[in-house]
This record gives sequence, C-alpha cells and structure tokens, in this order.
Amino acid sequence: MLKELSEKIKALATEAGFDKAGIARAEPLAAESPRLAEWLLRGYHGEMGWIEREPEKRTDPRLIFPEARSVLVVALNYFTPHEHGDAAGKISRYAWGDDYHDVVREKLRHLLELIKGEVPEADGKICVDTAPVMDKAWAVRAGIGWQGKHTNVITPEFGSWFFIGEILLNLDLEPDGSLVPDHCGTCTACLDACPTGAITEPYVVDSNKCISYATIELRTEQLPVDVADSLEGWLYGCDICQDVCPWNRFEKPTAEPRFEPRKGETSIAPEVVISLTPESYAERFRRSAIKRAKLPMLKRNAKYLKTTRPEE
Repeated sequence: MLKELSEKIKALATEAGFDKAGIARAEPLAAESPRLAEWLLRGYHGEMGWIEREPEKRTDPRLIFPEARSVLVVALNYFTPHEHGDAAGKISRYAWGDDYHDVVREKLRHLLELIKGEVPEADGKICVDTAPVMDKAWAVRAGIGWQGKHTNVITPEFGSWFFIGEILLNLDLEPDGSLVPDHCGTCTACLDACPTGAITEPYVVDSNKCISYATIELRTEQLPVDVADSLEGWLYGCDICQDVCPWNRFEKPTAEPRFEPRKGETSIAPEVVISLTPESYAERFRRSAIKRAKLPMLKRNAKYLKTTRPEE
C-alpha cells in the first residue's frame, strides 16, 4: 500500500509537468549540517546573510512544516537549444524565460491539489528556492541525481539544466532507497574552466569568487577586481561550469514553453542595459528572474563589460 501510494504520487508529479520526482524521509540532514557549518565558517557565502540565519531550519524540514513526514522532490528541465554566441551581455540560461519561481510554484500547487484528490487528508508545504531548504541535498537524498564537483545536481537522464522544488508532506511514504552514484570520477572540467577559481576544490564553491554571485547577489557599487577582470561577457549569472560538464551532452529540450528566451534574447547589449530607466527596467523584466539583480547592479555589470573598469 505504501509503495503503491508513493509510486502514484510520483506519477502525479509527471502529470503535473515535472520531469523527475523522488521521495525522502522528512528527517534532519545529519551529514550535510556540519558541511554547511564549515562552508559558512569559511565565509564562502559572501554577503548572502540570509543563508546563515536559522541554519537549523535548513537541515530539518520539520522546523519549517512540523507535520512533515516525507519530502517529495521534483525536477523541472529548463534547457532550450539556444546559444549565447560571442555577444557581451550574456544571461545565465536559467533566466532566459519566465521566472522559474512562478512556473515551478504553479506546478507544485497543482501537484499538491492532485495529491489531495488522491489522499483527502494530505497536506503539505511548497518550497521553491526561497524557503530555507537545502534543495540540492534533498534532490540527492530523493534519488534525483548526484551533486557534481561544481555543486550543481546532475541527473543521468538530462544533465544539470533543471530546477528543484519540494513539497513537505504530512504523509508517510516509501523513500527512494538508493542514491544515484557520483559519476564525476576523475573529471575536473568544471574546476579547470572556472575563470575565477571559484570552485576551490571538488564540491566546494567560494561565492566571493563566483561570477554568478557577483553579478546577481553582490550589492556593492563595484565588482571584486578578480571577478571584473574575468567576466568573459557575463552580464547576469554564469553557466561556464555547466557548459563544460560532459554530462550535459545528455541535455534535452524542455517541454515548458515559458522557459524559451524572452524576446529571443540570450544576451542583452551592455549599452541597452545602461540606458534603462526604472520604468523600462520594471517593464522589461516583469515576471523574470533577472529582477533579482536590481537596476543599479545590472548597470554596474554592464559598465564593466563596456570598459575595463566601470565609468566614474
């Protein structure tokens, strides 16, 4: 009965539009907790102070949803077969289309309703990146994939181009018993390709050196010198470590049309960004993940792409 219900719920996840689903017990992440503490102690979270707030919640889903008995983890492929080319002003692939928070949350709400239709007493909490949940750790626990040396989760079916979401459920379900083995082997492609050396060792990223962190999360007027000298055309985010990953040869086009590049753009010319007003910025990036970087930050990034240093 338990196994049948668990398989039914994973089938409902497919019906809701997700590409893969797995189940883990809602219990503390005992192994991940000390690794998170060490990463924070090194200051590798940079200025993302929200990560160090209430770390106990990040490692125990029952502190977020006390009724939680199981964690249903889903993956949604966002790969679209377009390229950046050599243009300056490159945008990370995940932000080409509509804001994934909206898309994944909508699908999770639908999935939770489907589950309630199957099990009327079911209840759950939806988590899409913004909740204090260690998405990658739960994806590994639930058998979605393994965490690669670049720290992104990789699936054997379609590589690493996917979003992760969870529903913390008050149901006892059968967890996926076996973890996906780490298939990175001796490969160091991501470490070798990172222009700033942000992947300081396999499975560890120092945000302070990361182009993605600097162009999206860092709220300073200027970029760190080492990052600014190595942007390689990136305006918002960076995909280098995923672009070079051999496992992404298994990438498949997403079935979700909302992840297609808006306006057909995979990059935005720096001069266009610099000319944006608050009004045109709000209009252009409405319901886009790019709004994570406020207008002053985008303009800062664009100026670094136009000149060696930002204009005074």
